[in-house]
Amino acid sequence: MSVRKREWTTRRGESKAAWVLDYRARDGKRHLETFSKKKDADARASQVAVDCQDGVHVPDSESITVAKAGKNWIARRTRDGLERGTLTQYRGHLKDYIVPGLGKVKLADLSTPHVSRFEGWMHDEKDASPVMRRKVITSLSSLLKVAMVDGEINRNVVSGYRVRDGTRGKKKIRVGVDIPTVEEIRAFLEACNCKWRPFFMTAVFTGMRVSELRGLTWADVNRNAGEIHVRQRADLYHEIGPPKSEAGDRVIPVGPKVLNALRHWQLGCPWSPLGLVFPTRLGNVQSTSNIRKRGLMPTMEKAGIVDENGRAKYTGLHALRHFYASWLINPRENGGQGQSPKSVQAKLGHSTLAMTMDTYAHLFPSDDDPEQLRAAEIALVG
Repeated sequence: MSVRKREWTTRRGESKAAWVLDYRARDGKRHLETFSKKKDADARASQVAVDCQDGVHVPDSESITVAKAGKNWIARRTRDGLERGTLTQYRGHLKDYIVPGLGKVKLADLSTPHVSRFEGWMHDEKDASPVMRRKVITSLSSLLKVAMVDGEINRNVVSGYRVRDGTRGKKKIRVGVDIPTVEEIRAFLEACNCKWRPFFMTAVFTGMRVSELRGLTWADVNRNAGEIHVRQRADLYHEIGPPKSEAGDRVIPVGPKVLNALRHWQLGCPWSPLGLVFPTRLGNVQSTSNIRKRGLMPTMEKAGIVDENGRAKYTGLHALRHFYASWLINPRENGGQGQSPKSVQAKLGHSTLAMTMDTYAHLFPSDDDPEQLRAAEIALVG
């Protein structure tokens, strides 16, 4: 392996110079790579030497593009049996962002600065939100992991990269704005008709995701133990699959009011071949749109929980999940349960405690006591 300087004169008489890395890979083939600066050539030579020693080197001339790697990624994930909804999301990330932004770049040339510029392009050209940018970068990382397994690259340049999430000025979710108040939940449940009351009682007092409620079976409702076991969920295409993460498989304690509502509901519940607790009239998986438009929003309006235009104040089912979290967090003297952050994380099925705290940290009661602080100062300095 050598790095040498190459000089030549153009047809116009201009003097040019470049640095050439000349080496033979483990397969015995000779490879040449050209750089404008010697330090770049030396850095590449050092990396090639290490990669060849580890048996993971891929010559630049043989490297596939990100677009080609994306096709391989989708094919691999399809063979892995990924949910159709997840595959559709991955294909969208590939088609709308990754291929237009990075498709022509060879995997061997891809670097962390490329990823940073790609994120900037998504922000400036595609007007992608921090959440969308984070999802696309996560998909890119998954793509590169598959490429590593296939021997196309030796490292994942996305590993450790942090998306600029724009959290400065980010609004915290607020009770009465994003989270229904206790009075609103009470009025909402009182306004529920017989068909929807069991569903929304379960949603309010378990905090289950709507996909988990749609996939809930009677076999997972243990009335004797007062528990609901979340084992599966229904995706966008009404297909049943495992929870979103390992933490999503969890047991949630429920009280007698929820259990009584479910017991009465079971007597008239439509028969379902899957044993679903909340099926359609024909026994199939409910659609989220149907639950929102025929259940949540009309009940909100009936209960008088509306905005200035007289329309439902809370239009997303996640508001009920937020309420459950706030109910767990509130001190017992305020009608809540006063549970710890770790307990709240487990019941919500969050994969990390950081996810729980990022969303709900400001709802936990403060331990700050002015008198206690004053006494501590006096004890320390006199």
